[in-house]
Amino acid sequence: MVVQGSADARVGVQLEPFLHQVGGHMSVMKYDEHTVCKPLVSREQRFYESLPLAMKRFTPQYKGTITVHLWKDSQGHLSLVANPLKENQEPFKVSTESAAVAIWQALQQTTSGSGSARILTQLACPAKESPAKVVLRPESHLSAQVSSRLEDAGGNQAEKKSFNPWGLHCHQAHLTRLRTEFPEDRRHRFLLLENVVSPYTHPCILDLKMGTRQHGDDASEEKKARHMKKCAQSTSARLGVRICGMQVYQTDKKHFLCRDKYYGRKLSVDGFRQALYQFLHNGTHLRAELLEPILRQLQALLAVIRSQSSYRFYSSSLLIIYDGQEPSERTSGSLRPQEAAQVAHSSSPGGLAKVDIRMIDFAHTTYKGSWNEHTTYDGPDPGYIFGLENLIGILQDIQEGQ
Repeated sequence: MVVQGSADARVGVQLEPFLHQVGGHMSVMKYDEHTVCKPLVSREQRFYESLPLAMKRFTPQYKGTITVHLWKDSQGHLSLVANPLKENQEPFKVSTESAAVAIWQALQQTTSGSGSARILTQLACPAKESPAKVVLRPESHLSAQVSSRLEDAGGNQAEKKSFNPWGLHCHQAHLTRLRTEFPEDRRHRFLLLENVVSPYTHPCILDLKMGTRQHGDDASEEKKARHMKKCAQSTSARLGVRICGMQVYQTDKKHFLCRDKYYGRKLSVDGFRQALYQFLHNGTHLRAELLEPILRQLQALLAVIRSQSSYRFYSSSLLIIYDGQEPSERTSGSLRPQEAAQVAHSSSPGGLAKVDIRMIDFAHTTYKGSWNEHTTYDGPDPGYIFGLENLIGILQDIQEGQ
């Protein structure tokens, strides 16, 4: 949808909520099919602009910055609008039938009057499907679980989870803050980044908070104590890694199984191992062919992190991504098991199934030579390395158990 900004005459691009955000607290928005954007943090921008070459394959491509403002349409729907990168560039047009836009607008309609904790959203489905109603139940803080029911022509209901609600909650919190703390004509800067899940039909995503320390050097004493407590009470202390969010496509039920950061904080070491296994399980079988490419990429990342002196990736996350739609489903549904295995091992260079390992969230990353740093460190990040080593060891145990 192309909109006209109220404060100026420039054409803008209506941003969509990003429905594959599984973790974090900062709202991520969809700019176009291959680009997402998020509120700009100067430290994170500087990190991307000075990124070591060896790390570029493990981070989203940085595409610059953009100006964003809050906008309200004639029906009172709030959204964020970005000015195009270039004045003469044809802006990306968001369809009014977009599922993300329909969900967000319906969410606003149901909460504008009552402010009820139960938020009913309307999911935009293909014409051949019945509409699905999704109920988001906020729990403590911004935690949410989604429970949806799909009604067929006869009124029968079947449970179905069609998208991960976490991004909508982050988006809602962000818009609420903008609306209450800033004037409507205020301009905000956003980072433009590669949408790393765009190549996937059903992106399965594991968001892992890495390291044994999560607070930045600039954290207040109160915030420092809060983060240290979270680490001490979770697998961050014992493993150097904890689950911050997850979605895994269940082929038997045709929906995503979703987990949020509150689930991840409660896991024991054994629970963390079981959750990793669950992330690789599609509801019918373990995707064992994914383990080798995941391990190869993690080991390559480990070598890169070990070579980066002075970097500390406090509070950053690591994404593991693969497609919930198996290669055999994309080619032929009648392949024999041996043929399906051959297809699975030929879907990316080197004969391995396609997976992605990406580092994200660098708002608290510090390194020698970065601007205005009062604290610098020697050698590679020990907490991040500790977490990677344990993650690799657990995945190797799963691999050997097959």
